[in-house]
Amino acid sequence: MNAKTKNIIAMSVFGTLSIFVRNISLSSLEMAFWRGLIAITVLFAVQKLIIRQPFHAISRSQKLLLLFSGMAIGLNWVLLFMAYEYTSVAAATLAYYFAPVIVMALCPLLFKEKMTLFQFFCFLMATTGLFLVIGGGQNLNMGSLRGILYGLGAACFYASVILMNKFICEGNGLERTVIQFAGAIALLFIIIVFHGGFHIQNSSLFSLANLLAIGILHTGICYCLYFSSIKELKGQQTAILSYIDPFVAILVSVFVFHEPVQILQGAGAVLILGFTCLYELKSRPSKNDYAKA
Repeated sequence: MNAKTKNIIAMSVFGTLSIFVRNISLSSLEMAFWRGLIAITVLFAVQKLIIRQPFHAISRSQKLLLLFSGMAIGLNWVLLFMAYEYTSVAAATLAYYFAPVIVMALCPLLFKEKMTLFQFFCFLMATTGLFLVIGGGQNLNMGSLRGILYGLGAACFYASVILMNKFICEGNGLERTVIQFAGAIALLFIIIVFHGGFHIQNSSLFSLANLLAIGILHTGICYCLYFSSIKELKGQQTAILSYIDPFVAILVSVFVFHEPVQILQGAGAVLILGFTCLYELKSRPSKNDYAKA
């Protein structure tokens, strides 16, 4: 399987995540915890049985940064799952994919990067798209708005992962992901213990099957495909292919869940995804800048 095929498969599967999430009868917190725990088990198995190479030594400071970024990934998962509960999959996904726009705005402040007029135009148009997504629904209510805000919260944590990854230079993609997942699991475990404990024992077999799917397939296997593919793809290819995920998610929203997408929301989707993609292509980000969260 070549790198492009691996990336397309991973992105397409990522886009179907909501189908399985909505069939799991657990809180978003517990769902995210088990997702991480199952996935890290899969990644360890891949490392030991397939790659068969020892982990590289990573410095303490880099491990600490990876753990913090992993905690952000865990909270990102929780908020995205909560977004799926309150609003349409399309609106939640588009709010979530506002993360690169947040990075776009913060890079000049954090890294003293100069924002060109074209980049500022992309930022302005993508932000306009977000307002269209929020206000374009004919039946927008407090519940739907709450879901979009959860999606934006997930985007903020996703953006923080992207920014932290700019400082991480040790270890390969798989090794970094294992440490990040460990950070996510640790934080979510502590929150769950103080938030009512675990309830997985009350889940049906169907619910558990869907949980295994997002842990093994969507996270463990697809993360392996994703990280092995970006080693061989150019940054521009990775940027373009990353938009398969929201495109598939919108198709799932319309054709699987029969959730209507209004004209203004569709226009907002084009603005967010189109101008964010243009920004990434123009900026030519490094392959390692964008870790899939």
